Amino acid sequence: MTGDAPASGDEGYIEVRLDDLLRERGMTLTELSHRVEVTVVNLSVLKNGRARAIRFSTLVRLCDALGCQPGDLLRYRPKPIDGEPPAA
Repeated sequence: MTGDAPASGDEGYIEVRLDDLLRERGMTLTELSHRVEVTVVNLSVLKNGRARAIRFSTLVRLCDALGCQPGDLLRYRPKPIDGEPPAA
């Protein structure tokens, strides 16, 4: 499951794939929290798509702990064109 952060207005949105990466690596949110020194609450906000910003320093620590690139963690989803199904 991914966290979707809908943008205000008619823009697309940023999809947060933290849940997917944790599952793929067999890691818990609590374990990640300890590794990156970010509270579980703040990671949960990010994971569930409710975050409005992320510090680059936090993104670097997340990528280091998860062995990933920023694009593996965050994805841009454009607004679907009328009549088109949303991107998967």
